[in-house]
Amino acid sequence: MSSSPPVSAPPALVEIAGRVNDRIGQVLGDDAARWGCLDPSLDAPLSSLRSLVLSGGKRLRPAFCYWAFVGAGGDPADDRVVAAGAALELLHTFALIHDDVMDDSPLRHGVETLHVDYARRHRDGGWRGEADRFGTAVAILVGDLAFVYADRLLTGAPRMALDVWNDLRLEVNVGQYLDLAGTARSSANPELARRICQYKSGKYTVERPLHLGAALVGVEPTSQSGRALTAYGVPLGEAFQLRDDILGVFGDPAVTGKPVGEDLRDGKPTLLYALARAAATGAGAELFEHRFGRPDLDESEVCRLQEVIEQTGARRQVLGVIDSLVDQALAAADALPLDERAVSALVQLAHFIAGRDH
Repeated sequence: MSSSPPVSAPPALVEIAGRVNDRIGQVLGDDAARWGCLDPSLDAPLSSLRSLVLSGGKRLRPAFCYWAFVGAGGDPADDRVVAAGAALELLHTFALIHDDVMDDSPLRHGVETLHVDYARRHRDGGWRGEADRFGTAVAILVGDLAFVYADRLLTGAPRMALDVWNDLRLEVNVGQYLDLAGTARSSANPELARRICQYKSGKYTVERPLHLGAALVGVEPTSQSGRALTAYGVPLGEAFQLRDDILGVFGDPAVTGKPVGEDLRDGKPTLLYALARAAATGAGAELFEHRFGRPDLDESEVCRLQEVIEQTGARRQVLGVIDSLVDQALAAADALPLDERAVSALVQLAHFIAGRDH
């Protein structure tokens, strides 16, 4: 399979996305009104959370959950899969907000990140204390709110589904620590880079949402059917994050909503970096040694690092790994114990992940 051109969102995403958005809007809208009655200032953080969740996003996680649920015999009209999809999106939002704080990212979906927004509100209001510290504190709290709402949406879910949910939440945090530690140590280890891909993003984007949807209709993750979902979900989840890594260095900011070269300034221990660092020589190696991971990296240096990554063949290699992983997922899709419509939807989603540009 060759690297795919960018593709538009497939019908497999659309079928559940609107219902999930409606549920999130209702839950957060109702609570904004509830807490606003206690104190009008409480409307701000809840409105910020609602705006962020509904401002964009592909709704991939709800889609994987939905098609595993429906494909394993669940009723498409069952509200439990909508609640689970909304929970996945709120958990994802929690991770994004905290990730933006950790990386000190200025933009998300083309607008100010929460910690930047609230630091500006503090400065504009002439409030006491440190504006940046206030912004960080508010963003952490809003992320925590998203985490709590995600849990609340799964109240009453079957024990098996809650076990999957707990594993998912732990894996996200484990992966985030590996990313932080790898960044701090300037790790250029390809094996670690791929492990971070799996645990920081891959598993909770594809494999665990599949397991969650299937668990809602009684399918154990360790059963033969659960293992078949893993065979499809694990390689596709890694491909998803590797594509994110490509976009983090070479993506169009007008499409991604994030500054170009952000991963280069953050010093992310990606497979792209590990391969380029190992192959770079001369001035390219010096540039990686002394400027990669510097927040003050200017546009010309970003361009030079991009050139080194291209010249070493690292980008081509990562694109090849993505293609191989998607091929693995597509081969595994043939053996999925789901109905024909669900399998077709999961094939659509695999092709979308391979070619997405944001």
